[in-house]
Amino acid sequence: MSQSPVPITVARGDGIGPEIMQATLDILEAGGANLDIEEVVIGEAMYEQGHSAGIAPEAFESMRRTKVFLKAPITTPQGGGIKSLNVTVRKTFGLYANVRPCIAYAPFVDTKHPGMDVVIIRENEEDLYAGIEHQQTDEVVQCLKLISRPGCERIARYAFEYARVHGRKKVTAFSKDNIMKMTDGLFHKIFDEVAAEYPDIENEHWIVDIGAAKLADTPGVFDVIVLQNLYGDILSDVAAQIAGSVGLAGSANIGNELSMFEAIHGSAPRRAGQDLANPSGLFLGAVQMLVHIGQADVATKVHNAWLKTLEDGIHTYDIFEEGISKQKVGTSDFAKAVIERMGQEPATLPAVSYQAGETINVKVSETPVAVKEQVGVDIFLHARDAVIDDLASQLAQVAGDMKLNMISNRGQMVWPVGAAETLCTDHWRCRFFAADGQPVTAKAVVQLQDRMVDAGLNPIKTEGLFTFDGEAGYTKGQGQ
Repeated sequence: MSQSPVPITVARGDGIGPEIMQATLDILEAGGANLDIEEVVIGEAMYEQGHSAGIAPEAFESMRRTKVFLKAPITTPQGGGIKSLNVTVRKTFGLYANVRPCIAYAPFVDTKHPGMDVVIIRENEEDLYAGIEHQQTDEVVQCLKLISRPGCERIARYAFEYARVHGRKKVTAFSKDNIMKMTDGLFHKIFDEVAAEYPDIENEHWIVDIGAAKLADTPGVFDVIVLQNLYGDILSDVAAQIAGSVGLAGSANIGNELSMFEAIHGSAPRRAGQDLANPSGLFLGAVQMLVHIGQADVATKVHNAWLKTLEDGIHTYDIFEEGISKQKVGTSDFAKAVIERMGQEPATLPAVSYQAGETINVKVSETPVAVKEQVGVDIFLHARDAVIDDLASQLAQVAGDMKLNMISNRGQMVWPVGAAETLCTDHWRCRFFAADGQPVTAKAVVQLQDRMVDAGLNPIKTEGLFTFDGEAGYTKGQGQ
């Protein structure tokens, strides 16, 4: 353990946050954690002061100094203009990997899956959580799914490094690349490339829907699962719940400069101030923190004491069950029970043993520069009650040196081939290529839009159709 105290930033949060944070800090102190704590205020108090993300600049400065943030849950007000504090911190500090161990503690905590021990590693910055949304017509809104090569490589490489450091045998990727062939396809492709560099670790890929079903039914076939942001957000909660309880799950958000540790559950304001809440989720997040800052011996000691407490049937209300539990306790008494068992190990549950130096540093490869050439354009129109053949005729008349290739509505082709049964909205994608097969210039696209406007059409968005080293960088329609 470090000779000098390790600085960390601590936020007690809202609702049950202050109670579970105090219990967690009491256990860490009793276990000998060597910490220099800077406390900051986040959440409701900051929202009320006009900070839209629930955090003030001085809290950010503390986090920059300490590079470690132990955070209790907060209550996020409803309403426009209010931002998620978690998303803000993750994006501000580049916390790209969300690590959530999901472990069953049978027979002491009820679970359908005794022996479950799965780690969910979720990409934390990209995907639909980029939060780029627009209303484009009366009937259609969009949310952009942004996936990058560096983002995919970083999370895949982190997953394999995590597996290697923690003695895990297999890494599984979930995606939906049978449908989203470019975004999820990139994630799968990069996963396979990275996996080839780790021949000592088994790897596999599952389509996310059947993978989720298998996770819920037979989690023992998985070890480490790496996912994009949205899938990871959903399935990490599912995995935690089927293991025993979301209330028992801790979470680490890892970045190159700063890392944040927390419970995965919310602030539960209905339980606030009643000394009832289970501090285990936040405590297990703090255990991840101790390993991260090099205090693996303390992490081992406090985690084993916690396991012994579960094993002895000392349970808070949320996991208490007649016939299994021995004593129902509140937040503070649960912490005292863990402290009383400091130095002990569980007899039935597997004892943990963390090793010093379990730090993971990930670097990504430089992306090669491709030869990029524009070959066409998708222009999206707002056209209410349009007749498809009439719309196609209008577009052909203004195409100029371009040629109309197809029209689709919500991704379904409706021209030149379509079906009368297709539900069409007021949002149309119109694809054009150069009539002579030559490259398309940005100026030609602008001129095409000008002609559309002059003809009374209403363009709302364009997407360039590019090739990269001759390969199409867009999903193709009929005849392409």
